[in-house]
Amino acid sequence: MTIKAILTDIEGTTSDIAFVHQVLFPYALEKLPAFVREHADDAQVAPILQDTREHIGQPDATQDELIEMFQRWIATDQKVTPLKTLQGLIWKSGYEQGDFTGHVYADAVAELKAWKTAGLALYVYSSGSEQAQKLLFGHSDAGDITPLFSGYFDTRLGGKKEQASYTAIADALDASSADILFLSDVEAELDAAEMAGMDTCLLAREQPEVTSRHPVAQNFHDVSKHFKLP
Repeated sequence: MTIKAILTDIEGTTSDIAFVHQVLFPYALEKLPAFVREHADDAQVAPILQDTREHIGQPDATQDELIEMFQRWIATDQKVTPLKTLQGLIWKSGYEQGDFTGHVYADAVAELKAWKTAGLALYVYSSGSEQAQKLLFGHSDAGDITPLFSGYFDTRLGGKKEQASYTAIADALDASSADILFLSDVEAELDAAEMAGMDTCLLAREQPEVTSRHPVAQNFHDVSKHFKLP
């Protein structure tokens, strides 16, 4: 087994799920109505609203109707690409204003740096938009750690529980799936990655009793030990 690249999830893997659900989601929910009304005609926002109308099959949906739909999606944690893109724009404002910083576990930062130094290529695959991923790592508790990553993937490529998504990522990297290790806290995602030929590891932070047919790690230090990474 030769691991040449590591693909990592964010929520529950590099970062605390609580940060997303207790900080980012509420922030977007609060700021969204005013943001949409103020920026509806902006070049970045107008296509999102149009994509949403097409997604829900309501070409004449008003701003208020779209806002209501976005809020409903946030409340039910829907992985809808137009919403994720819009949230990314709202969070950008929050990060830049210093309203919050992106949570990243200290062990993740330490091992990611070690893996990068050792020559491993690092990538991110999250249900959050590519922009949201870059914002979190660009404004993290540890500072800007975006230089550690060689690329980012989101749900525009496909769902995280679909084998085809991981095949597409390997193709995009011009790499063999067998050379890629995928890290996630969701077994169904690991199942899909494994079916695509990738090595996998379940992050079970603060869950010492978890068992899985995938290798299990409590943190990124454990990942290094199990796979004998630098």
